[in-house]
Amino acid sequence: MAGMQFWNGRRARKRLPRVRGQIKTKDDNPALSSMLAFKVGMVGVTLIENTKAALNVEAFKGATVLEVPDTEIYGLRLYKKDPKSKYIVAAETIYDSKIAEKLNLKKVKNDTTSIENFKSKIKDYYKVSLLLVAYPKSISADQNHIQKYESYVIGSSIESNFNFASALIGKKLQPEEIFKPGEFLDLASITKGKGWQGEIKRKGIRRQFHKATEKIRHVGTLGAFTPGKILYTVPRAGQMGYNYRTEKDKELLKIGDISVDNINPKSGFKNYGLIKNKYLLISGSIPGTAKREVRVRKSQIGKRKGIKEVNLNYISSQS
Repeated sequence: MAGMQFWNGRRARKRLPRVRGQIKTKDDNPALSSMLAFKVGMVGVTLIENTKAALNVEAFKGATVLEVPDTEIYGLRLYKKDPKSKYIVAAETIYDSKIAEKLNLKKVKNDTTSIENFKSKIKDYYKVSLLLVAYPKSISADQNHIQKYESYVIGSSIESNFNFASALIGKKLQPEEIFKPGEFLDLASITKGKGWQGEIKRKGIRRQFHKATEKIRHVGTLGAFTPGKILYTVPRAGQMGYNYRTEKDKELLKIGDISVDNINPKSGFKNYGLIKNKYLLISGSIPGTAKREVRVRKSQIGKRKGIKEVNLNYISSQS
């Protein structure tokens, strides 16, 4: 049965996809872990494959275009580990006063003037993350509200992570500062919603025999007499789609600027429009519809390590 590996097909609570888990690294150079982008559509690309199965062979692939909105860093958050419960909890937050005023943030306890005070006691903290705000009005996503989210800093030293993060507060963030072409990424998004569906469409079971009692398009049995309950493994009607999903180890083919490398069709991308900002070109497909938020994150598992040179020959955006 299709979809039985996911718990109950639960509907996502927010359009902004969540990012869970930590990226463990031994690298001394700190870096940001994730960034928000919006799905545009798909294009066809031709490139030179450099794998063991196809060495120096020209191949045609499908690729997904993600547009990156204007993004600012409006704060920094420090985390501590509770000695009793071992949970990681937020301890202190430092804001940029100008951006905080623009975002109408009322409770601003610490601003950038208090950074030096935290440097002396930075060893008391466990993790550092940056607070980002994306402005979808700068692209063709048709969203008026801003998107605030968090991206933690990865690195082996808490001191270097704090110095890296504190230097970025109040600045604009560009995708090339986080990712490089040829890198493998994880992409978290929300699938296309299909509403309330029956057992056959939702779970992929077969129709009943034409002489079955009462109904044809339903499940034959709800389970055994004991236990006296319906197990979650029994196919039932319910919400289909609009679920959190993460695609892992997707290759980043290109980071493009629309003013230099224009890949817009004449009439714009279907259900999206024209690209206005910088964009990411990701190999393969990504869950969700056009104009949907996608969290682009450095690969957590890292089965395909290293950055390989990408030799793109042609990008076709014609539908």
